[in-house]
Amino acid sequence: MIRSQKNLAIVLCIFVAAIGVSAQVKKTPRPGTAPPVVTATPKPTPEPTPEKKNGRPDAVGKPAEILQSGFKPTHIFKFERPGFLTSKIVIQHDESGKGTIAFLKKDFDETMTDPIQLSEATIDGIRQAFERLNFLDSTESYQYEKDLANMGSNEITLKLNGRERTVKYNWTENKDAKFLMDEYRRIANEYVWKFDMVVTRENQPLEAPRMIDALDSYLRRGEISDPPHLLPFIKEISEDERLPLIARNHAVRLIKQIEKTKKTKNP
Repeated sequence: MIRSQKNLAIVLCIFVAAIGVSAQVKKTPRPGTAPPVVTATPKPTPEPTPEKKNGRPDAVGKPAEILQSGFKPTHIFKFERPGFLTSKIVIQHDESGKGTIAFLKKDFDETMTDPIQLSEATIDGIRQAFERLNFLDSTESYQYEKDLANMGSNEITLKLNGRERTVKYNWTENKDAKFLMDEYRRIANEYVWKFDMVVTRENQPLEAPRMIDALDSYLRRGEISDPPHLLPFIKEISEDERLPLIARNHAVRLIKQIEKTKKTKNP
């Protein structure tokens, strides 16, 4: 009996030792076998946030194409006044009103160029002013007796039927010469404002209310050549959901105002 108990104890000891050896074998990697490599699941790389554009989106038309397609301007207007928000303006167009506007703004390092298409009303007004002046045959300088250089310089060129004449003045009392000076600036107001509004829609939509206020101010002061010519563009703005509601509602009011004025002039 005692011997049997001793044998049982020996067997139990051997069994326990075997378990320990087995545990050690499981923890030790087999010779010549590399331990398993734990790899982390890669996180998807976030897409870079597009940089905010400081310039304007591509214009619908291509000024370079206009200039390279045999375009021959018959009317050229140049304005320069250092220190102004828009310090330089060059408008070129033919008798149909097709052409380009180039301008230098205070916030830009380079001259911007956009295509233009003047309305029939604007073209007709310019043509009549040149005719009343008898521009190509006249020798009048139109310059006011005092040099008002602080007002900036205006240079107007007309090319028709192989003839050409250029005049330069900063102020004038001649009614038709003043009309041409003011009318070309009104044209510039329209197209420079449209340029700024396109940039605002794409890059700074929260600035839209201020831009619509600026247009409203131009219209109230009569500083847009032909307001109905702007209607298609203003309608786009009124339907652009990227813009604040206050800007869209103001645009709708301007549309109604312009249409009402148009009916009054053309009953």
